[in-house]
Amino acid sequence: MPEFKKIIKRSSNPTLIENAYEFAKEAYRDKNRLSGENYIHHAVRVASALDRIGLDSTTIAVGILHDVIDDLPGNLQKTQLQELEKKFGSEISYLVGNITKLSLIRRALELNLKEKKNFSREKLENLRKMFFALGADIRVILIELLSRIDGLKLLHYLSEEQQKLYSLETLQIYVPIANRLGLSEIKRQLEDISFSYLFKKRYKWLTENIKDEYEEREKFLRKFIPRLKKILKKERVNFIDINYRAKSYWSTYQKLLRKNMDFSKIHDLVALRIIVPDVESCYKVLGIIHKHFRPISEEINDYIAKPKPNGYRSLHTTIFCDDENISEVQIRTEQMQKEAEYGVCAHWSYKEKIDLQKDKENLQWSEEVPEFWRTFKIDFYSDKLFTFTPKGDVIILPQESTCIDFAYAVHSDIGNHCESAKINGKIVPLSHTLENGDIVEVVTNAKKQPSRDWLKFVKTNLAKSHIKRIVTQNEPTFAFVIPGFLRKKISEIAEKSRRKKEEKEQVKREKPREIYLAGQRGMLVNRAKCCNPEPGDRVQAYLTKYRSAVLHKTSCTNFRKLAEKFPEKIIEASWK
Repeated sequence: MPEFKKIIKRSSNPTLIENAYEFAKEAYRDKNRLSGENYIHHAVRVASALDRIGLDSTTIAVGILHDVIDDLPGNLQKTQLQELEKKFGSEISYLVGNITKLSLIRRALELNLKEKKNFSREKLENLRKMFFALGADIRVILIELLSRIDGLKLLHYLSEEQQKLYSLETLQIYVPIANRLGLSEIKRQLEDISFSYLFKKRYKWLTENIKDEYEEREKFLRKFIPRLKKILKKERVNFIDINYRAKSYWSTYQKLLRKNMDFSKIHDLVALRIIVPDVESCYKVLGIIHKHFRPISEEINDYIAKPKPNGYRSLHTTIFCDDENISEVQIRTEQMQKEAEYGVCAHWSYKEKIDLQKDKENLQWSEEVPEFWRTFKIDFYSDKLFTFTPKGDVIILPQESTCIDFAYAVHSDIGNHCESAKINGKIVPLSHTLENGDIVEVVTNAKKQPSRDWLKFVKTNLAKSHIKRIVTQNEPTFAFVIPGFLRKKISEIAEKSRRKKEEKEQVKREKPREIYLAGQRGMLVNRAKCCNPEPGDRVQAYLTKYRSAVLHKTSCTNFRKLAEKFPEKIIEASWK
């Protein structure tokens, strides 16, 4: 294949690339896509994309091998990984294994679509965290993103339901992750292809309505660029290039929604880019542009002095090019342009020989990320364990948590009456230590009670506190003989107390089912005695220092005082 020959020609380790290709070709021998194309072509295209970014031979080899254990049964996956380790070493085997784990994310989406449930922001964020945790290496994330782009281009061969699933997963999981890594070019491709499948009518409407607008603005900028070059040369300012880039359809549509679908209010539909040699020239060019063209002051942004969270750096301004045309102008250096297109990848290129330690300040795309660019390792979730309920909800636990910890994390009643557990469909002991991606099913029995032995292996404080409370209640507190009449009286008091407690617990369990906090039900809620809200009343909740919520009528005088004094502790609430 021509693409493969180009990779070999540019590689610093062609033998590794050739060996990876031969291994993959054999593994993919009987594996074809619905289009009839063999998987080796997809693998080489992914490797070629990695090569164009400028990544090392190890990462490119993993790109070729990334699907060799996909769709294999568990025992065959282990055998194939062992074979990979034997032939290519532990690093490549580890990376390929982690890429395969990422398919678990889709399982959660499939389950939720079957249940016709919408993901809350919290659940989506948990899935994104899980994506990073399962990948555990930035190279794994990058290869998966590039693989997804290539796969989306063949989406028309799948059923409409599968098209929807892949597009939804891409927009809700892959696109935000590409954005956090500063991979704007990859993000743009992921967005537009997904948009075209997930919202076909809206995509068609946009492309039909925007085509003339794009062409008109491009035509104007082609004439405007020579004029701008003439001005910069006259001002004796060096520049490397001046070009323009059309905004993605998805980003345009999102902005149109915010601008009441008015195309005239979108000034960066086709943005002008000026590439200069250094940071000093960026500010010099900005001053010259404002000298010759009137800017819109509200739309001047300095992302060099204050980069975006994903590390993006550039100067942005919006100017009146003439009486009729308004355009956004982006001013940046060559290095900033590489970062804008490929984010953290721009700093990994062995061809650029960049001093990673020196450039540390420019790579901070998240406060949670330590020096990941030097080791590729994602360790900011290393103390967390990401597991699934059978319905696809993500439960986050500490490392080395057990089935009992999981049960209590879902609900205290499930933990208190936990009898047995299944991991990925197989029965396991309650003391079984969970792993990332496990689907955990807990079987309960109303007669079952927590055992003191559980305290020997549970990890979470939540589980420990519930177990200790139940165990202490069930154990005798007296070591001497109690007279019959006293024993009877104690028994009556205990029984009365137990019934009262059960009634309170029942009330606590039933009330949350009709009250939603921030769109979620099942949280512990107490009704305020001062206004006694009833179903149908307009309500909000106040979060107390003990982390329980108190429901008030919005008209309640006490609540208004609390809301004014502690606005950060007010939660949206509703009866439906």
